[in-house]
Amino acid sequence: MIHVSKVYFPDKQKFLKYVEKIYKSGWLTNNGPLLQELEKRLEEHLGVKNLLCVSSGTMALQLACKLLDLKGEVITTPFSFVATTSSIKWEGLDPVFSDINPETYNMDTSKIEKSLSKKTTAIVPCHVFGNACDIEQIDKIAKKNNLKVIYDASHAFDVKYKDESILSFGDVSAISFHATKFFHTIEGAAIIVKDDTLYEKAKIMRNFGIKSEDSVEILGINAKMNELEAAMGLCVLDEIETILAQRQESHEYYAEHLKDYIQMQSINKDASQSYSYFSIVLRSEEEMKEVRAALIKNDISPRRYFYPSLDTLSYVKLHQIMTNSRDIASRILVIPMHSGVEPMVTDIIIETLEKLR
Repeated sequence: MIHVSKVYFPDKQKFLKYVEKIYKSGWLTNNGPLLQELEKRLEEHLGVKNLLCVSSGTMALQLACKLLDLKGEVITTPFSFVATTSSIKWEGLDPVFSDINPETYNMDTSKIEKSLSKKTTAIVPCHVFGNACDIEQIDKIAKKNNLKVIYDASHAFDVKYKDESILSFGDVSAISFHATKFFHTIEGAAIIVKDDTLYEKAKIMRNFGIKSEDSVEILGINAKMNELEAAMGLCVLDEIETILAQRQESHEYYAEHLKDYIQMQSINKDASQSYSYFSIVLRSEEEMKEVRAALIKNDISPRRYFYPSLDTLSYVKLHQIMTNSRDIASRILVIPMHSGVEPMVTDIIIETLEKLR
């Protein structure tokens, strides 16, 4: 079965050389030399400062909420991976959804202020599939209402917004390095913290709140990335240009051959593309299911990504039905974008749609 994501394995011998270094140093975790090297190289590659690697994308979001001392309600998107909402809820906050733009799949900034209350302390938008949000408008709303902004940038590795890293915006950006991402550290993630003082605080917070051997300064948690994960990240980073070129080629193939058959995400013209995923939106949920079944019959497993709309989760309070999010979530599929399967996937989709229509 061909799945949406395929783990990228970098040069094996290079990875084993890093493993040998780990064995020789005896340093396996707790801010080891490979982690420090990875953080430095990522800052240089991405063009950011104050990047801190952590154990998972979910933990990155939770740390961001704790770091900014959020209380009460947080405005967020109903169209994202479940961790965007669950991390907020896990921190004792109340996620309040604001609906999406049905073309970009990002939060519709014209709707955000309608969801605000006296309890609102932050906005947590998501750059969906790496597509840049309306950053200026979100920043304007946040400043006007004295709100913090945490961007879920899980899919936005290497994305530039007006020639700056998209990770530079907001008070904190969180990016995932899970094995399903094209840049990965097996498990892992990073937060990018705008404020220097908060960055220093985050470094202590990710290590149980321990500032020194004899001092536990603040409430913390174990959010550290280990040396084996850092080694994988260093190897993948060495090959990132090749990875991106291959994914861009696949993405462009799909876009060219499927543009007349399906709805595609409208991309922010001020930003580069991430090539993380290729999503297709069909005319109806029934049509989506027909296409999905045809692909599965041919050993290709697409994903209903993101499904369900997060405003339907049982553990969050429903303030208002998110009409656009529910509609897109019911009709969307993400299709495989690797291993040269694109022509086969394209042919099956087109053939299926032509029969249905």
